[in-house]
Amino acid sequence: MIFRLLTLFFLFASCGAQPEKVNGVSFVASPDAIDDTHTNPAVNVGANYAAIMPFGFLRSLSHSEIVHNTSRQWFGETRAGAKQYIGELRKKNIKIMVKPQIWVWNGEFTGYIKMTNEEDWKTLEDSYSSFILEYAELAQETKAELLCIGTELENFVKARPDYWHNLIKEIKTIYKGKLTYAANWDEFKRTPFWSDVDYIGVDAYFPVSDKQTPTVAECKAGWQKHKTVIKSLSDTHKKPILFTEYGYRSMDYTGKEPWESDHTITSLNFEGQTNATQALFEEFWNEDWFAGGFVWKWFHAHDKVGGKKDNQFTPQNKPVEAIIQTFYKTE
Repeated sequence: MIFRLLTLFFLFASCGAQPEKVNGVSFVASPDAIDDTHTNPAVNVGANYAAIMPFGFLRSLSHSEIVHNTSRQWFGETRAGAKQYIGELRKKNIKIMVKPQIWVWNGEFTGYIKMTNEEDWKTLEDSYSSFILEYAELAQETKAELLCIGTELENFVKARPDYWHNLIKEIKTIYKGKLTYAANWDEFKRTPFWSDVDYIGVDAYFPVSDKQTPTVAECKAGWQKHKTVIKSLSDTHKKPILFTEYGYRSMDYTGKEPWESDHTITSLNFEGQTNATQALFEEFWNEDWFAGGFVWKWFHAHDKVGGKKDNQFTPQNKPVEAIIQTFYKTE
Protein backbone atom coordinates (compact mmCIF):
# COMPACT_ATOMS: atom_id res chain seq x y z
CA MET A 1 0.00 0.00 0.00
CA ILE A 2 2.78 2.43 0.93
CA PHE A 3 4.64 1.53 -2.28
CA ARG A 4 1.50 2.23 -4.32
CA LEU A 5 1.00 5.63 -2.65
CA LEU A 6 4.63 6.56 -3.29
CA THR A 7 4.28 5.54 -6.94
CA LEU A 8 1.18 7.71 -7.33
CA PHE A 9 2.94 10.62 -5.61
CA PHE A 10 5.91 10.53 -7.98
CA LEU A 11 3.58 10.07 -10.97
CA PHE A 12 1.59 13.19 -10.11
CA ALA A 13 4.76 15.10 -9.26
CA SER A 14 6.27 14.31 -12.64
CA CYS A 15 3.04 15.27 -14.43
CA GLY A 16 3.07 18.64 -12.70
CA ALA A 17 6.73 19.34 -13.48
CA GLN A 18 6.11 21.25 -16.72
CA PRO A 19 8.76 23.95 -17.23
CA GLU A 20 7.66 27.48 -16.44
CA LYS A 21 6.70 29.38 -19.57
CA VAL A 22 8.77 32.40 -20.55
CA ASN A 23 6.28 35.26 -20.20
CA GLY A 24 8.65 37.89 -21.46
CA VAL A 25 8.90 41.55 -22.43
CA SER A 26 11.49 43.00 -24.82
CA PHE A 27 12.75 45.77 -22.56
CA VAL A 28 13.87 48.63 -24.80
CA ALA A 29 17.16 50.39 -24.08
CA SER A 30 16.82 54.10 -23.28
CA PRO A 31 19.10 57.05 -22.42
CA ASP A 32 18.21 56.67 -18.74
CA ALA A 33 18.88 54.44 -15.77
CA ILE A 34 15.77 52.66 -14.49
CA ASP A 35 14.13 52.18 -11.10
CA ASP A 36 10.92 50.81 -9.56
CA THR A 37 8.73 53.18 -11.56
CA HIS A 38 10.03 51.54 -14.73
CA THR A 39 10.05 47.91 -13.62
CA ASN A 40 6.70 47.82 -11.78
CA PRO A 41 4.63 47.95 -15.01
CA ALA A 42 6.46 44.85 -16.28
CA VAL A 43 5.59 43.11 -13.00
CA ASN A 44 1.98 44.26 -13.29
CA VAL A 45 1.57 42.75 -16.76
CA GLY A 46 2.79 39.43 -15.35
CA ALA A 47 6.22 39.25 -16.96
CA ASN A 48 8.63 36.74 -15.46
CA TYR A 49 11.39 37.39 -18.04
CA ALA A 50 12.83 40.46 -19.75
CA ALA A 51 15.06 40.61 -22.80
CA ILE A 52 17.80 43.20 -22.24
CA MET A 53 19.08 44.58 -25.53
CA PRO A 54 22.44 46.35 -25.69
CA PHE A 55 23.34 47.50 -29.20
CA GLY A 56 26.19 47.50 -31.66
CA PHE A 57 26.13 49.67 -34.77
CA LEU A 58 27.17 49.15 -38.39
CA ARG A 59 27.62 52.03 -40.81
CA SER A 60 26.18 50.03 -43.72
CA LEU A 61 25.21 46.49 -44.75
CA SER A 62 28.70 45.94 -46.18
CA HIS A 63 30.65 47.67 -43.40
CA SER A 64 32.71 45.24 -41.36
CA GLU A 65 33.36 46.94 -38.01
CA ILE A 66 30.75 46.99 -35.26
CA VAL A 67 30.84 49.96 -32.91
CA HIS A 68 29.64 49.06 -29.42
CA ASN A 69 29.79 50.03 -25.76
CA THR A 70 30.85 53.63 -26.33
CA SER A 71 30.06 56.91 -24.58
CA ARG A 72 28.15 58.03 -27.68
CA GLN A 73 25.45 55.39 -27.15
CA TRP A 74 22.37 55.60 -24.98
CA PHE A 75 23.00 54.32 -21.46
CA GLY A 76 20.74 51.29 -21.90
CA GLU A 77 22.59 50.26 -25.06
CA THR A 78 25.91 49.89 -23.22
CA ARG A 79 27.32 47.21 -20.95
CA ALA A 80 26.97 49.42 -17.88
CA GLY A 81 23.37 50.24 -18.79
CA ALA A 82 22.45 46.62 -19.47
CA LYS A 83 23.93 45.64 -16.09
CA GLN A 84 21.94 48.36 -14.31
CA TYR A 85 18.72 47.26 -16.02
CA ILE A 86 19.36 43.64 -15.06
CA GLY A 87 19.97 44.61 -11.44
CA GLU A 88 16.70 46.52 -11.19
CA LEU A 89 14.67 43.77 -12.86
CA ARG A 90 16.26 41.17 -10.59
CA LYS A 91 14.85 43.06 -7.60
CA LYS A 92 11.42 42.13 -8.98
CA ASN A 93 12.37 38.47 -9.46
CA ILE A 94 12.29 38.87 -13.23
CA LYS A 95 14.62 36.50 -15.09
CA ILE A 96 16.86 37.75 -17.86
CA MET A 97 17.69 37.06 -21.48
CA VAL A 98 20.67 39.12 -22.66
CA LYS A 99 19.96 39.83 -26.34
CA PRO A 100 22.67 41.97 -27.96
CA GLN A 101 21.48 43.41 -31.27
CA ILE A 102 22.95 45.12 -34.32
CA TRP A 103 21.55 48.36 -35.76
CA VAL A 104 22.49 49.17 -39.34
CA TRP A 105 22.47 52.84 -40.31
CA ASN A 106 19.06 54.02 -41.63
CA GLY A 107 17.40 50.92 -40.19
CA GLU A 108 18.51 48.55 -42.95
CA PHE A 109 17.51 44.93 -42.32
CA THR A 110 20.27 43.02 -40.51
CA GLY A 111 19.50 39.85 -42.46
CA TYR A 112 21.04 41.54 -45.51
CA ILE A 113 24.45 42.18 -43.91
CA LYS A 114 26.96 40.81 -46.40
CA MET A 115 30.63 41.44 -47.04
CA THR A 116 32.14 41.62 -50.53
CA ASN A 117 35.50 39.94 -49.87
CA GLU A 118 37.21 37.52 -47.53
CA GLU A 119 39.18 40.19 -45.71
CA ASP A 120 36.01 42.06 -44.74
CA TRP A 121 34.31 38.84 -43.66
CA LYS A 122 37.23 38.14 -41.32
CA THR A 123 37.06 41.67 -39.94
CA LEU A 124 33.32 41.33 -39.36
CA GLU A 125 33.82 38.00 -37.60
CA ASP A 126 36.45 39.45 -35.28
CA SER A 127 34.27 42.49 -34.60
CA TYR A 128 31.14 40.42 -33.95
CA SER A 129 33.05 38.10 -31.62
CA SER A 130 34.29 41.09 -29.62
CA PHE A 131 30.70 42.36 -29.40
CA ILE A 132 28.95 39.13 -28.46
CA LEU A 133 31.66 37.84 -26.09
CA GLU A 134 31.52 41.09 -24.13
CA TYR A 135 27.86 40.39 -23.45
CA ALA A 136 28.48 36.69 -22.84
CA GLU A 137 30.74 37.88 -20.02
CA LEU A 138 27.99 40.18 -18.74
CA ALA A 139 25.44 37.35 -18.93
CA GLN A 140 27.75 35.14 -16.87
CA GLU A 141 28.56 37.92 -14.41
CA THR A 142 24.86 38.67 -13.81
CA LYS A 143 23.85 34.99 -13.95
CA ALA A 144 21.37 35.69 -16.75
CA GLU A 145 19.21 32.68 -17.47
CA LEU A 146 19.48 33.09 -21.25
CA LEU A 147 21.84 34.55 -23.83
CA CYS A 148 20.73 35.22 -27.39
CA ILE A 149 23.81 34.98 -29.62
CA GLY A 150 22.41 36.98 -32.55
CA THR A 151 19.25 38.44 -34.08
CA GLU A 152 18.10 38.07 -37.69
CA LEU A 153 21.52 37.67 -39.31
CA GLU A 154 20.68 35.18 -42.07
CA ASN A 155 23.23 36.23 -44.72
CA PHE A 156 26.00 36.28 -42.11
CA VAL A 157 24.99 32.84 -40.83
CA LYS A 158 24.55 31.38 -44.31
CA ALA A 159 27.91 32.65 -45.60
CA ARG A 160 29.97 31.74 -42.52
CA PRO A 161 28.53 28.62 -40.82
CA ASP A 162 31.89 27.42 -39.51
CA TYR A 163 32.42 30.75 -37.78
CA TRP A 164 29.07 30.43 -36.00
CA HIS A 165 29.73 26.86 -34.83
CA ASN A 166 33.11 27.96 -33.46
CA LEU A 167 31.65 31.10 -31.91
CA ILE A 168 29.12 29.04 -29.98
CA LYS A 169 31.93 26.85 -28.63
CA GLU A 170 33.80 29.97 -27.53
CA ILE A 171 30.70 31.46 -25.90
CA LYS A 172 30.25 28.25 -23.91
CA THR A 173 33.71 28.66 -22.38
CA ILE A 174 32.55 31.98 -20.91
CA TYR A 175 28.82 31.70 -20.31
CA LYS A 176 27.32 28.67 -18.59
CA GLY A 177 23.59 29.39 -19.01
CA LYS A 178 21.16 28.57 -21.81
CA LEU A 179 21.69 29.75 -25.40
CA THR A 180 19.40 30.69 -28.25
CA TYR A 181 19.51 32.61 -31.52
CA ALA A 182 16.71 34.87 -32.79
CA ALA A 183 16.04 33.72 -36.34
CA ASN A 184 13.61 35.72 -38.43
CA TRP A 185 10.26 34.03 -39.14
CA ASP A 186 11.33 33.16 -42.71
CA GLU A 187 14.89 32.18 -41.70
CA PHE A 188 14.56 29.67 -38.86
CA LYS A 189 14.10 26.60 -41.08
CA ARG A 190 17.60 27.11 -42.54
CA THR A 191 19.58 28.01 -39.41
CA PRO A 192 22.42 25.45 -39.27
CA PHE A 193 23.32 25.34 -35.59
CA TRP A 194 20.11 24.53 -33.69
CA SER A 195 21.74 21.37 -32.33
CA ASP A 196 24.38 23.58 -30.64
CA VAL A 197 21.97 25.76 -28.65
CA ASP A 198 19.25 25.12 -26.08
CA TYR A 199 16.24 26.81 -27.69
CA ILE A 200 15.14 27.28 -31.29
CA GLY A 201 14.57 31.03 -31.24
CA VAL A 202 12.10 32.55 -33.69
CA ASP A 203 11.10 36.17 -34.23
CA ALA A 204 7.49 35.24 -34.86
CA TYR A 205 6.27 37.75 -37.44
CA PHE A 206 4.43 35.12 -39.48
CA PRO A 207 1.64 36.33 -41.82
CA VAL A 208 -1.63 34.95 -40.46
CA SER A 209 -4.45 37.01 -42.05
CA ASP A 210 -5.08 39.35 -45.00
CA LYS A 211 -8.10 40.92 -43.30
CA GLN A 212 -8.25 44.59 -42.27
CA THR A 213 -9.46 43.55 -38.81
CA PRO A 214 -8.75 39.83 -38.44
CA THR A 215 -10.79 37.81 -35.96
CA VAL A 216 -9.23 35.46 -33.42
CA ALA A 217 -10.54 32.49 -35.42
CA GLU A 218 -9.07 33.80 -38.68
CA CYS A 219 -5.67 34.31 -37.10
CA LYS A 220 -5.75 30.85 -35.53
CA ALA A 221 -6.56 29.36 -38.93
CA GLY A 222 -3.70 31.35 -40.45
CA TRP A 223 -1.27 29.90 -37.92
CA GLN A 224 -1.85 26.27 -38.83
CA LYS A 225 0.56 25.91 -41.77
CA HIS A 226 3.29 27.73 -39.86
CA LYS A 227 2.67 25.84 -36.64
CA THR A 228 3.14 22.49 -38.37
CA VAL A 229 6.57 23.53 -39.64
CA ILE A 230 7.57 25.03 -36.29
CA LYS A 231 6.63 21.89 -34.38
CA SER A 232 8.35 19.61 -36.89
CA LEU A 233 11.61 21.53 -36.39
CA SER A 234 11.21 21.19 -32.63
CA ASP A 235 10.67 17.45 -33.05
CA THR A 236 13.62 17.05 -35.41
CA HIS A 237 16.11 18.78 -33.12
CA LYS A 238 14.41 17.80 -29.86
CA LYS A 239 14.59 21.44 -28.75
CA PRO A 240 11.82 23.70 -27.42
CA ILE A 241 10.67 26.67 -29.48
CA LEU A 242 11.12 30.14 -28.00
CA PHE A 243 9.54 33.18 -29.62
CA THR A 244 12.46 35.56 -29.11
CA GLU A 245 10.12 38.28 -30.39
CA TYR A 246 6.39 38.30 -31.04
CA GLY A 247 3.78 41.00 -31.40
CA TYR A 248 1.53 43.00 -33.71
CA ARG A 249 1.07 46.65 -34.50
CA SER A 250 -2.20 48.37 -33.60
CA MET A 251 -3.00 49.10 -37.25
CA ASP A 252 -5.15 47.80 -40.09
CA TYR A 253 -4.02 44.50 -41.68
CA THR A 254 -1.79 43.79 -38.68
CA GLY A 255 -1.68 40.06 -39.45
CA LYS A 256 -0.78 40.46 -43.14
CA GLU A 257 2.86 41.49 -42.82
CA PRO A 258 3.45 41.63 -39.05
CA TRP A 259 7.08 42.64 -39.49
CA GLU A 260 6.06 45.94 -41.10
CA SER A 261 7.55 48.89 -39.21
CA ASP A 262 6.90 51.67 -41.75
CA HIS A 263 6.19 54.83 -39.74
CA THR A 264 4.28 56.42 -42.62
CA ILE A 265 1.39 54.00 -42.00
CA THR A 266 -1.27 55.97 -40.13
CA SER A 267 -4.16 53.54 -39.64
CA LEU A 268 -5.16 52.75 -36.05
CA ASN A 269 -6.75 49.42 -35.15
CA PHE A 270 -6.66 48.06 -31.61
CA GLU A 271 -9.12 45.24 -32.27
CA GLY A 272 -6.89 43.63 -34.89
CA GLN A 273 -3.86 43.82 -32.59
CA THR A 274 -5.82 42.32 -29.72
CA ASN A 275 -7.32 39.49 -31.79
CA ALA A 276 -4.02 38.52 -33.40
CA THR A 277 -2.26 38.46 -30.04
CA GLN A 278 -4.97 36.37 -28.41
CA ALA A 279 -4.81 33.88 -31.28
CA LEU A 280 -1.06 33.50 -30.84
CA PHE A 281 -1.48 32.79 -27.14
CA GLU A 282 -4.26 30.28 -27.74
CA GLU A 283 -2.24 28.45 -30.38
CA PHE A 284 1.09 28.21 -28.56
CA TRP A 285 1.08 28.87 -24.83
CA ASN A 286 -0.37 25.47 -23.87
CA GLU A 287 1.95 23.43 -26.08
CA ASP A 288 4.54 21.45 -24.14
CA TRP A 289 7.15 21.92 -26.91
CA PHE A 290 6.76 25.70 -26.74
CA ALA A 291 8.90 27.56 -24.18
CA GLY A 292 7.19 30.99 -24.33
CA GLY A 293 8.22 34.33 -25.75
CA PHE A 294 9.07 38.01 -25.47
CA VAL A 295 6.48 40.56 -26.57
CA TRP A 296 7.85 43.30 -28.86
CA LYS A 297 8.31 45.85 -27.46
CA TRP A 298 8.22 47.26 -23.91
CA PHE A 299 9.45 50.77 -23.09
CA HIS A 300 10.78 51.81 -19.70
CA ALA A 301 8.60 54.97 -19.33
CA HIS A 302 5.27 53.15 -19.24
CA ASP A 303 3.16 56.25 -18.60
CA LYS A 304 4.53 58.04 -21.67
CA VAL A 305 4.20 55.41 -24.40
CA GLY A 306 1.55 53.57 -26.37
CA GLY A 307 -2.00 54.63 -25.74
CA LYS A 308 -4.94 55.64 -27.89
CA LYS A 309 -3.01 57.36 -30.68
CA ASP A 310 -0.12 54.91 -31.07
CA ASN A 311 -0.19 52.37 -33.92
CA GLN A 312 3.24 50.85 -33.28
CA PHE A 313 4.07 47.48 -31.74
CA THR A 314 4.09 48.31 -28.04
CA PRO A 315 1.10 46.87 -26.14
CA GLN A 316 1.48 49.46 -23.38
CA ASN A 317 -1.66 51.40 -22.44
CA LYS A 318 -3.66 49.63 -25.15
CA PRO A 319 -6.44 47.01 -24.93
CA VAL A 320 -3.97 44.26 -25.88
CA GLU A 321 -2.07 44.83 -22.64
CA ALA A 322 -4.98 43.27 -20.76
CA ILE A 323 -4.86 40.20 -23.06
CA ILE A 324 -1.15 39.74 -22.32
CA GLN A 325 -1.74 40.21 -18.61
CA THR A 326 -4.51 37.59 -18.65
CA PHE A 327 -2.30 34.96 -20.25
CA TYR A 328 0.86 35.84 -18.34
CA LYS A 329 -0.78 35.91 -14.93
CA THR A 330 -2.73 32.67 -15.41
CA GLU A 331 0.29 30.79 -16.76
